[in-house]
Amino acid sequence: MKHAAFFRNLNLGRPRCPTRGQFEAAFLAAGADAASSFLTNGTLVFEARNKTAARRVLAQASQIMAAECGLREPGFLRSVDHLAELVASDPFAGVDRAGVYEVCITFLGGKRPALPALPLVSKREDVEVLGATAGEAFSLSRVVGNTPGSPNAFLERLLGTPSSTRAWNTVVRLVDKHA
Repeated sequence: MKHAAFFRNLNLGRPRCPTRGQFEAAFLAAGADAASSFLTNGTLVFEARNKTAARRVLAQASQIMAAECGLREPGFLRSVDHLAELVASDPFAGVDRAGVYEVCITFLGGKRPALPALPLVSKREDVEVLGATAGEAFSLSRVVGNTPGSPNAFLERLLGTPSSTRAWNTVVRLVDKHA
């Protein structure tokens, strides 16, 4: 069964981050049947027997990377089948992308407060959270001044827990390649 891990603040080769080789090797050493880094943003697809085994692989790979390169950021686990369902649901179908910098998905941790009623808009109006599932939030990022809004920073402040955000196209491409 294929799973994806989405790490917070992991950019391959940066300080306290693994190289691509270390990233993949950590998952293989932790018991994954296969592991393939996807892009350079801390996204990896790996194979494990089931969800329990995938959780164990993620936890052990995280320990290995902490020991080898000092990475102490959480990883968020999703099955590729679940990601394919999200892509099929097309959560941004009704969005007029003119004036939108990026459409994003944020992976939320399990132990966190519930999101307030949606939609949510940041004070600067540079982030708008349009929808959510039990573990993901779907948002728009707009440029205000010279900088785009950060859905990750907005949701982490709001919920008080770590999360990890990707451009929606990253998930669409991952599903196209691995589903």
